[in-house]
Amino acid sequence: MALLAMRRRGGETYPMREFEDVYDRLGQLMNAALGEFAEERPTGVWTPMADISENEDSYVVEIDVPGVKKDEIDVQLSERELIVTGQIEEHESQRRHRKMRRTGRFELRTLLPGEVNAERVEARLSDGVLTITVPKAAAAKPRHIEVTA
Repeated sequence: MALLAMRRRGGETYPMREFEDVYDRLGQLMNAALGEFAEERPTGVWTPMADISENEDSYVVEIDVPGVKKDEIDVQLSERELIVTGQIEEHESQRRHRKMRRTGRFELRTLLPGEVNAERVEARLSDGVLTITVPKAAAAKPRHIEVTA
């Protein structure tokens, strides 16, 4: 079995960072293969962990952004593409024994599955989780169709 090569910084290894990098690269490859986002992100920009779900009325995106303040996050919606960018600062003044959380610039791009009502989008930051609620357009909502004989 082949082992993954690990990068070293100052003699320390970060195996979790390697897995996160592989996950980010796989996501970029999938997006490129599916034709969603062919453009390259700048080096060092990473994708935060997120859940995307939907209910009858809206799409809900929950993004983990620990330590980020609301004025450090930019949320944009262009047609059906949701783009969330920001930065998590690293505290250099502390002596670090282990680093498992990511820092630096982040970017999440996702294409929502249906038409949206861009005028009613809401974003709320609470306890390190950014929750974005994107209401569905009337055309994207399920509707009852009566069956006739």
